Amino acid sequence: MIPATSFAGQRVALFGLGGSGLATAHALQAGGAELTAFDDNPKSVELAASQGLPTGDLHGLDWSGLDALVLSPGVPLTHPKPHWAAELAREAGVPIIGDIEIFVRERAALCPRAPFVAITGTNGKSTTTALIAHCLRHAGRDTQLGGNIGVAVLTLEPPAPERHYVVECSSYQIDLAPSLAPTVGILLNLTPDHLDRHGTMENYAAIKARLLKDAGTAVIGVDDDYGVGIADWHESEGNVVVRISKEKALDDGIVYRDGTLLSMRDGRIEAEFPLAGIGSLRGRHNGQNAAAAVAALTALGLRAAEIQAGLESFPGLVHRMEQVGRAGPVLFVNDSKATNADAAAPALASFERIHWIAGGLPKEGGIASLESLFPRVAKAYLIGEAAPAFAATLGERIPYEISGTLDVAVENAARDAARSGAEEVVLLSPACASFDQFRNFEVRGDSFRQLVEALPGIDVFRKG
Repeated sequence: MIPATSFAGQRVALFGLGGSGLATAHALQAGGAELTAFDDNPKSVELAASQGLPTGDLHGLDWSGLDALVLSPGVPLTHPKPHWAAELAREAGVPIIGDIEIFVRERAALCPRAPFVAITGTNGKSTTTALIAHCLRHAGRDTQLGGNIGVAVLTLEPPAPERHYVVECSSYQIDLAPSLAPTVGILLNLTPDHLDRHGTMENYAAIKARLLKDAGTAVIGVDDDYGVGIADWHESEGNVVVRISKEKALDDGIVYRDGTLLSMRDGRIEAEFPLAGIGSLRGRHNGQNAAAAVAALTALGLRAAEIQAGLESFPGLVHRMEQVGRAGPVLFVNDSKATNADAAAPALASFERIHWIAGGLPKEGGIASLESLFPRVAKAYLIGEAAPAFAATLGERIPYEISGTLDVAVENAARDAARSGAEEVVLLSPACASFDQFRNFEVRGDSFRQLVEALPGIDVFRKG
């Protein structure tokens, strides 16, 4: 835990008592803050109280004397309407912050030179965050991984010299962290997302860009117009910028080309990082993720050989193009995190002959946007509520069956893939939510893994 000592003696209200909210409350209490914690869910308040946290209804609080409101990132700050706690704080002139801001202040107070990498972007954040942390650890660096990736940042070890922090930041978290000043800030890409929470694409992009404002080195993906504009602005201000691209040729920066990352300076190749054969980094989208990692690791002082060794040993993320196992020439891949068509596209684009398990609780638009990738599908195995609609979209273009359930789909896909004797992939990339048959996408992915591991002749890949 990182005790929030910078709030010692201060009056702090906290709203939101989920996992990260509880962790933040414990950190504030350990740091000596005068805390009042609350949530709209009475059961969450009861749980917090049972853990010895001071709770109380914030409606009746004297807001005039508060030093801060700590808001959980899932609670609306501005759109579609500010939460009542945020409105009360604004009326009283109380600063509204989140757990990332508390971490930033503790680092500044205890060890401001502790290396800190902050990662954001619409897509690829978690993979890039995990990849950077893995490479640092593989190179022997003391490394702490947290943030939006699923580990509350204040549960990490306290800042210390040479202790590296790799933190994934959502737009919600950035909106609550005005003092962000990472050693390396990464903005991977920007496409429309969370506009219900941010109002407009321009506001969403501006919030994302705040992560870079005071970064020592700004690593910026320039494959979209927003990234280009942000990179141009930083360069005009004289800031250190490393551009990355999976599509463009760059005279300076890091580009992905034909399965290799090229580090460019003045139009010349300074270093090469081959990705071919690294199963966890397949596809151009992972080329962008790896380019960002190489840029960050280089800025942190790792040698090219250390970086390459880290890339080659990266096991990937669970449920994101996760290689589960192999039966002869047939590879089994768990991409359960792909809960809509856009999320499924990278996996479909990464393999040549696919036995595709798709379906679940359908999202708007279905799979029509994936039509250009259908030629890669040898056969589709459709499950869940979306199966009839997906079948109608596929029509006569590719073979399919309505398997209904995941166990039937895995059994039939494994059988059909094995018959060809060629390199084939059984891919769970549902392009749907899971809630018709599973509690969440993690449970769906775990079920797929268990079904694959039970197949005869399977060579299971263990995570390192």
